[in-house]
Amino acid sequence: MAKRIDPEAARDWAQFTRRDFLTTSASGIGMAALASLFQQDNLLAAQGNPLENIGPHFAPKAKRCIFIFMAGAPSHVDLFDPKPKLNELSGKPLPKEMTANVRFAFIKKESAVLMGTKRKFKPHGQCGMELSDLLPHIGSVSDDIALIRSMHTDQFNHHPGQLMMNTGSPLFGRPSVGSWLAYGLGSESKNLPSYVVLTAGRGSSGGASLWSSGFLPSNYQGVLFRNQGDPVLNLGNPPGITREMQHYGLDAINDLNRMRHSAVGDPEIASRIASYELAFRMQTAAPELMDLSGENQATLDLYGAERKDTLSPGRGGPAGQFTKFARNCILARRLVERGVRFVNLYHASWDHHSNLDNELSYNATMADQPVAALIKDLKQRGMLDETLVIWGAEFGRTPLGENRGGNKMNTGRDHHPFAFSMFMAGGGIKGGQVYGKSDEIGWGIDENPVHVNDFHATLLNQFGIEHTRLTYRFQGRDFRLTDVGGNLIQPLIS
Repeated sequence: MAKRIDPEAARDWAQFTRRDFLTTSASGIGMAALASLFQQDNLLAAQGNPLENIGPHFAPKAKRCIFIFMAGAPSHVDLFDPKPKLNELSGKPLPKEMTANVRFAFIKKESAVLMGTKRKFKPHGQCGMELSDLLPHIGSVSDDIALIRSMHTDQFNHHPGQLMMNTGSPLFGRPSVGSWLAYGLGSESKNLPSYVVLTAGRGSSGGASLWSSGFLPSNYQGVLFRNQGDPVLNLGNPPGITREMQHYGLDAINDLNRMRHSAVGDPEIASRIASYELAFRMQTAAPELMDLSGENQATLDLYGAERKDTLSPGRGGPAGQFTKFARNCILARRLVERGVRFVNLYHASWDHHSNLDNELSYNATMADQPVAALIKDLKQRGMLDETLVIWGAEFGRTPLGENRGGNKMNTGRDHHPFAFSMFMAGGGIKGGQVYGKSDEIGWGIDENPVHVNDFHATLLNQFGIEHTRLTYRFQGRDFRLTDVGGNLIQPLIS
């Protein structure tokens, strides 16, 4: 039952000016406001925690991150990891001992055979990085990227795998990477969220659980921006409501929220207050952000923002993703340019159980030019050194062909957690290198395995955060992004 507010107390509250309310130490809100201001200047960590418990713990190399997540899992052996031996053995089964204790999503072990690739690989850049013929533009920035060919994960189905890569755990209710960074470092922008999400394609299996704040205060969750209309649902005023009317309404709501916060001390009320005030400021900042009319034609052409689909999208659809994805890449640059700490750019789906050649060609052609343009654009603006760009997904695809239902003709690949590829660029990452090595058919890892927790530990390091020290106590336990694992991959760091 809600606590009853005494009428006399309410009249006393009514005598307070907003300045009185914010500055009085008795209400506790003055300290909360002061903490918020300190947080913006990195003098005090979020929620009033002392600096020694939250990052940065040392000088950061990155200030912002754009994580391009290809939900559904691109095939590493068709894009990033050339395997001549796989082509040589195509059509042959694996030894039974290799698959005896392996779980597949759909493959039938007894009739599964290896499937080579039709893609051609060639070296790019001074570093000689070998990439698929579907990625010529990414090849042009190979000297700026660090390609990891030895990623592995514990999960082989989409939703838990996507949770693992985005939150460090396959379980619901854990904070995402962007939420952890927002919690640990705060925001550089006063008028935009510290964590923004952009989507394209059909939508990922994990949906909003991938950018949730979990048990962290809700103001750290990702804010989903739309590609057309109001950037955020319900951000605009209804007809007949002026900005002045809205201002007085928000004042009243916030005063009531602060009264309730004073009575019960619930941190979610403080999050609600912050969200209302941020939304008010976003009404001006967000529409300007989404308006690309100020971008010159050369920039639009660089990203391919006006390209038309050249193939049928299949799982990567609906149609029109070439334009939509390119626009999202431009928006990602504009967001970090305006101080947004973390941008997630999701596209789905890369879940090619069949029709691999046609659908992978569509997705790769859609993504190749805008992703390379984003890296080039950040670099020419002098932003790449402090902006970490990541391409990744939840796992890879099997060297075995998909034989669901006993089909003799294999045209796709199943889920594969044992070896896959990701890349990073900028943000203090040493570009022009390939780290790790999968075996001769892309099944397992031969050299330098990188678990998802290791990847997250390295990501946090670039932001000046020692991953074991970024913690949040929940239900009697100190949680962290890397849970009980995670090792820094030093060769990736410049």
